[in-house]
Amino acid sequence: MPQDVFEEYADDYDRWFDEHRDEYLAELSRIRRVLPAPDSRSIEVGVGSGRFAEQLGIMLGVEPSRALCRIARKRGIKLIQGKAEALLIKDDTCSSVLLVTVICYLDDPLAALCELHRILFPEGVLIVAFIERGKQIHLKYLREGGKGLVLSHARFYSEEEVITSLEIAGFAVIEIDSRVVFCVIAARKD
Repeated sequence: MPQDVFEEYADDYDRWFDEHRDEYLAELSRIRRVLPAPDSRSIEVGVGSGRFAEQLGIMLGVEPSRALCRIARKRGIKLIQGKAEALLIKDDTCSSVLLVTVICYLDDPLAALCELHRILFPEGVLIVAFIERGKQIHLKYLREGGKGLVLSHARFYSEEEVITSLEIAGFAVIEIDSRVVFCVIAARKD
């Protein structure tokens, strides 16, 4: 996935969360419900502008976009610039990993999930939140601009496809919340 769209539209993407505060807060609430209490070893991969990490108390993020890194740093997030498919993080060093609306932008989602498995502690938890393929919400976002400007470059997946990829990568799914077309899956490293 070319990162140019995030470089060009970083401010528009970030502004979407202010303009759609109710949707953002609903997504945040659903993630908070399944995310283990963040600690100094929690990380958000694809941290974007830091909207979720900041509110959830996750102080470390990985992000390939320089423009989004600048915004996330202003929110107090420590950044590692990089891609989910090739993380510069040691094995078994993270207690939990958050991945919000990122799987749809990955060049190789299975490779990324294997990397997340590698960096998690044994029994560590991965939260994957995404907009499901086949649902109408992504069409709504595309019409509105803002978040839709970057969503037009996404590849959407079904809940079943993400679950299958998680299992292939060595995760056991422990909870699924697929209400309102924003799917949140909690999985534990086996």
